[in-house]
Amino acid sequence: MSERVAIILAAGQSTRMNTKLPKVLHEVCGRPMLEWVIEACRSAGVQRHIVVVGYGKNKIVERYQDAKDVEFVEQTEQKGTGHAVMCCQHLLEGFEGQTLILCGDAPLIRTETLNVLIEKHETDASAVTLATAIMPDPSGYGRIVRDGYGNIQGIVEHNDCDEKQLTIAEVNPGYFCFQTPYLLEALDKIKPNNVKNEYYLTDALHILLHDGHKATAVTAVAAEDAMGVNNRQQLALVGKIMQQRIQQRLMAGGVTIVDPPNTWIDARAEIGQDVVIEPFTCISGAVRVGDNSRIGPFAYLHEGAVLEPNSIVGVFQELKQRKDKD
Repeated sequence: MSERVAIILAAGQSTRMNTKLPKVLHEVCGRPMLEWVIEACRSAGVQRHIVVVGYGKNKIVERYQDAKDVEFVEQTEQKGTGHAVMCCQHLLEGFEGQTLILCGDAPLIRTETLNVLIEKHETDASAVTLATAIMPDPSGYGRIVRDGYGNIQGIVEHNDCDEKQLTIAEVNPGYFCFQTPYLLEALDKIKPNNVKNEYYLTDALHILLHDGHKATAVTAVAAEDAMGVNNRQQLALVGKIMQQRIQQRLMAGGVTIVDPPNTWIDARAEIGQDVVIEPFTCISGAVRVGDNSRIGPFAYLHEGAVLEPNSIVGVFQELKQRKDKD
């Protein structure tokens, strides 16, 4: 298996969130957005995660200081995605494996998608491979430009698109896989020749194509997975989608959820087989529920609560973490 590094972009302030907390630490179903991205990478065989931090860097570093496979690079000035990756160059020198580059504010990322991206990259022996998405409304996304044979010719950022390019539905959601030596080669050549005067990571693709290297794109990202979080409304929508995924996984594992829209379950909860969860139940934190238990309706289980098999938590009951007696 090839060695893999992930660079995760997490330096933005996101003024639209109107928050003092770093955007990537806002939680989706009990986990920070950044953690969803890191976990997807780990499951895809990434051994090392380089997180680019900026605004609120100390809070992010503190949160993940015990993670042995996570390290941090500071982007002191916000000069674009290409600049963020440039800040990591010194950590990639001499590395011959694959470098994934992903956004830290896109928690709907799936390991399965990363696996498709990596497999395509290896099969085609490309210098760079992108995973793309088809969006019903592509506004704000960079458009994928292909030739008549379907080969990728480049990416045009939304603000730089002409009228024809704005009609393209295939977009770049920010899933890149580079062979690291080619990435380093391209980074040295990126210039801020665009409307925002920023260093675009997408220019690395154009440079590699211009230099005769192979680039491929695989349409592998579901439209909902491409959604990033730039405001509280999007945070709520992403949370709703993630909650549906959590409940679907639990139901496939033998849990009965009587009324899914009126139930909320933390991503960290462990729930056994043949558990029945009645409506208006909230399970918050790393709760453990044993087999054949029944919860609710109108029940609230807190962080650290443990239910033995065959437990019953009835109507309007609240269960907190058990404390040792003096």
